Amino acid sequence: MAESTSLLFNPRTYDPAHFDPETRRLLRATVDWFEARGKRRLIQDYRSRVWLADFLEFAAKEELFATFLTPASAAAGDGDRRWDTARIAALNEIFGFYGLDYWYAWQVTVLGLGPVWQSDNADARERAAGLLAQGEVFAFGLSERTHGADIYSTDMLLEPDAGVPGGFRATGSKYYIGNGNAAGLVSVFGRRTDVEGPDGYVFFAADSRHPAYHLRKNVVDSSKFVSEFHLEDYPVAPADVLHTGRAAFDAALNTVNVGKFNLCTASIGICEHAMYEAVTHATNRILYGRPVTAFPHVRRELTDAYVRLVGMKLFSDRAVDYFRSAGPDDRRYLLFNPMTKMKVTTEGEKVIDLMWDVIAAKGFEKDTYFAQAAVEIRGLPKLEGTVHVNLALILKFLRNHLLDPVDHPPVPTRLDAADDAFLFRQGPARGLGSVRFHDWRTAFDAYAEVPNVARFREQADALCAFVETSAPDEEQSRDLDLLLAVGQLFALVVHGQLILEQARLTGLDEELLDELFAVLVRDFSAHAVDLHGKDSATEAQQEWALGAVRRPVVDTARSTRIWERVEALSGAYEMAP
Repeated sequence: MAESTSLLFNPRTYDPAHFDPETRRLLRATVDWFEARGKRRLIQDYRSRVWLADFLEFAAKEELFATFLTPASAAAGDGDRRWDTARIAALNEIFGFYGLDYWYAWQVTVLGLGPVWQSDNADARERAAGLLAQGEVFAFGLSERTHGADIYSTDMLLEPDAGVPGGFRATGSKYYIGNGNAAGLVSVFGRRTDVEGPDGYVFFAADSRHPAYHLRKNVVDSSKFVSEFHLEDYPVAPADVLHTGRAAFDAALNTVNVGKFNLCTASIGICEHAMYEAVTHATNRILYGRPVTAFPHVRRELTDAYVRLVGMKLFSDRAVDYFRSAGPDDRRYLLFNPMTKMKVTTEGEKVIDLMWDVIAAKGFEKDTYFAQAAVEIRGLPKLEGTVHVNLALILKFLRNHLLDPVDHPPVPTRLDAADDAFLFRQGPARGLGSVRFHDWRTAFDAYAEVPNVARFREQADALCAFVETSAPDEEQSRDLDLLLAVGQLFALVVHGQLILEQARLTGLDEELLDELFAVLVRDFSAHAVDLHGKDSATEAQQEWALGAVRRPVVDTARSTRIWERVEALSGAYEMAP
């Protein structure tokens, strides 16, 4: 059992010994708080949609958010406080495992802090650090009801305040703003009425408790407080201004770059908890005189779910290293970030669906975690930009990544207790076409003897040939439906690359990797067939698409051994009542 469960988070055995003592203590304390709360109370709170006061009280007492979300530059010499993407990812996974409501309060605090930590406003930074130390949460006031996250079109208007030099009066509404009911500081995006164009953008700090801040409602039926609020003649002092002009625009996008990453590990946590429940139920369920798991299709679905989940973890863990090693001359994280957001979260949906097909009606029962997992997993691909938005972003890197590699120093595993300062000085949010990558083939070459890695490599090489000989022409480039099909194929290559890099760094056994890549071969073939059927696909593109279809290398003995690992998850973890 140890071999199969060691790849998944298990509260019974969890000991993050690879982190420093205080990180290790806080992660374990968080797990212990949830376990002591118990499954019945966890589900009751989810279904009654109560605000997370008890959880936030625990987090404040332990100074959890303050320790994890205060960069070293604002930590006043406290060596435990830093912005460390590796331990942030670990906490995301824990929150996802117990419930997305808890993760969401933390996630929008991350987003609310983004513009502050990028700001040169020392007063605002000091205020934010103090609020964190007091256990306050934060909010990110970007999107609006009419415009969504189209920040070019904001209707939050700032009139210069004649009575306060450098000050403004802000009026306007924001929509879909998490923690808008309780945030000690809300980073609000708007534009000046006296300056045209991008030079008029402003990011400023507001307080949800101010009399000119009017909380309208929670727009969702959930413990997540996703607010609509309205500012009416809200006084914005010079000390409240975080960014002006183009820097405000860049701060918005760069904040999303930081926060978007958190969705992948939350998705992983959800899938892990659901998998323990699903495998345990299926293994002990008798139909027609046989265990459900005796049926071949059930074994295939649960095995596919398991290896997809392992792939999600491998990719996300490796992406952490690129985030932490990023700098002005290495911005590869700008590809791997929307990949975690788009690819890992949609893989999470597939994992849940595969398990739900097996456990069927059990997945609706009110005393299961699975029932809420099946709902919550849907949200992650739709937050911080839809799948389509992130696929379109990924496509900007396609040619450089596939066809034009450059030398980069190897990026090591980054679990060190370092502050990821570059994330708050990313600079202008442009120039994606100039980002260069190391050769993706190197990761595949290291596993050339693994049958399904080799089979997938054939498909990846075929995609390179497609880009060189049959890429969409100028007219097709306006057909987003066709481009997104190409984007799915490209995303699979990037997904496979980082999985293989992490497999090499962690010594993952090749049988498990082979089973995982059998799934990826099938996925590539399915997306190729989808491209074949697009309305605007040319005859050459259709021919290419069918030529890229491959059958995975079948090894029944291998699949049986991987299934035995999945079966060992039965009873490995069940949350205390």
